[in-house]
Amino acid sequence: MMSVAAVSGCAIAAESVATAEFEGNAIRLYDNPLSYEVSRSGVVLVPRTSIGLCINGECLAKGAKPAATPSVNAIKGGSVSTPCYKKSSVVLNGVEALADFGDFAVRLVARADGVAYRLETKKTGVITGEKADVTVPPSARCWFNRTPRSKLGNEETVPEFADAQNLPNDATKAFYLPFVYSVADKTVAVTESDIHDYPVLNFADAEKTEVGIRLSSLFAKYPKTVVHSANEKGWSERIILPKGGRWVDVIETEDFIAKADTPRTLPWRTFILADAPSKLCEADIVYALAEPAETGADFSWVKPGKVAWDWWNAFDNKGGTGCTTATYERFIDFAAKTGVEYVILDEGWSAKLDIWHDNPEVDVPHLIDYGAKKGLGIILWMAWAQVYGDEEHVAEHFAKLGAKGFKVDFMDRGDARIATFLEKFAEACARNRMVVDYHGAYRPVGLQRKYPNILNFEAIHGLEQMKWAKIDKDMCMNDVACFYLRMSAGPMDYTPGAMDNYPIGEYKGTYVNPGSVGTRVHQMALMALYEAPLQMLSDSPTKYEQNMECFSFMAKTPVVWNATVGLGGCPESYAAAARLSKDGSWYAAGISNKDAREVSFKTAFLGEGEWSAEMFCDSVSADAKPCDYVVERKTVKAGDVITVKMASGGGFIVRFSRN
Repeated sequence: MMSVAAVSGCAIAAESVATAEFEGNAIRLYDNPLSYEVSRSGVVLVPRTSIGLCINGECLAKGAKPAATPSVNAIKGGSVSTPCYKKSSVVLNGVEALADFGDFAVRLVARADGVAYRLETKKTGVITGEKADVTVPPSARCWFNRTPRSKLGNEETVPEFADAQNLPNDATKAFYLPFVYSVADKTVAVTESDIHDYPVLNFADAEKTEVGIRLSSLFAKYPKTVVHSANEKGWSERIILPKGGRWVDVIETEDFIAKADTPRTLPWRTFILADAPSKLCEADIVYALAEPAETGADFSWVKPGKVAWDWWNAFDNKGGTGCTTATYERFIDFAAKTGVEYVILDEGWSAKLDIWHDNPEVDVPHLIDYGAKKGLGIILWMAWAQVYGDEEHVAEHFAKLGAKGFKVDFMDRGDARIATFLEKFAEACARNRMVVDYHGAYRPVGLQRKYPNILNFEAIHGLEQMKWAKIDKDMCMNDVACFYLRMSAGPMDYTPGAMDNYPIGEYKGTYVNPGSVGTRVHQMALMALYEAPLQMLSDSPTKYEQNMECFSFMAKTPVVWNATVGLGGCPESYAAAARLSKDGSWYAAGISNKDAREVSFKTAFLGEGEWSAEMFCDSVSADAKPCDYVVERKTVKAGDVITVKMASGGGFIVRFSRN
């Protein structure tokens, strides 16, 4: 396969030294310089782009030639079962190629849902840097998130849109993954997988070249000196602490990004490829390329489920005075009565930022026992600074106390030591049969395959933002775009379920009595549309009791699935998908941005026979009164077309049960 690439301003013809191709998806590797190219069905989606690796200050890729003929092998792995995922199993089949350059190698993989490459080094020492650039075709439409370069790994910003030629080039900000774009009726989501002791990938400058817009890779340096800190005046100032607190801040870094104490592999640079944006949700490449759990490891005890959550609704809308044993008993009683699996004790259950000392108003051992007698588990929140360096002790202590897991918050970093912590604590929790929700962490990179007890990750501009939202907040645009961007990496702790719903532009945040913009059904739809094996129900027991028809439907919506099918839309309009539950029912759900719209979808995903459809849709008055909805029931057959009208910021959700 010949390719024409622009190198040092000159067009040259180059022969690929290795290729992996499967079902129309291809990734090709070139030398002189070391570079790669990605295509789907013959359409180039990533023009030839240089890559490289520096060990101990030496750039290994410069002038490198393959030491032997590259090997190409079919991957006939069949499928692997998935205990807590959007599908019951993931197909592993594909093609793998390996190009050995002596001191290092490049491994390529092509699958039906995308392609990937990774670097492998035989030299040891420190990894001074990795060049992992991506070139976007000049005609592409791009969807992305950015964060300050000083806060790599803090991934909770609002998505942005731009044509490739107009990508922002701000020296203070970086693009973080997934980075999504469409070109020539094809869609690409740039992700990564299988990160161990390594920083996550970001992109810095967007530079115009002869073949497209090159996004230069950017990695956090390896931390050398860190300090514990906590907020002193609101969130504006931090004080340094000897231990504990809310954050572990980096105050000095090394001149490298990761260690290579032994020969090692680097993360997979992964490209989800699809013929439409709506099909990104069906891809499994991040999970498939991640390290599996150890052979014989038992994770049958892991229990996904819904969570009655206290923080967003300010302890049943009582504010700080509601953080008491009696309030938590109220949450437990409500959860037990409605079939919710967990109750979380968020910030406030212990002394301020100190998990080893009690809040005298909250009897944690009693609540754990009280919940256990009613058949549900208690999950404990903590800032990661309180567990960092004490992972095994924390997991063992609270497991003996009877807690079922942790929500860990405020990592807010993307360096190699964070990756090490995430894996180390997940392992400690697995040994003690505890689940984990990594709130305040970067996007998932496949670690949940090795540790299925990791049920969720944040890295999203979630519903918590509505507690302090300004009047012009358009959260519905964010919600639609996140389905295509953030969710392409894996499950996300968005925390939906608000019962007070306002028109876009008519709501201002409130801490004790928060609501959402967009319609009631928009919130309901997120229960099936978003991946979340640990799904927090954000609103208060009191408000849910006043809206039991909606709540009962949400509470019964599954959190893990047997199949997922994209139904239509794009990041700038609407999102819709169908999912198959473990009991054989199908759910279809969709949401719109601020524009009201009518959408239709075929029910080809249904099996033979007749199905009863229970549909929650926006009412005709929902534009002005977003809490208004209608429930329709009808009989359908596979292939029937269903048409729904979504209000501004609207949605729909349907449960199909076989007759």
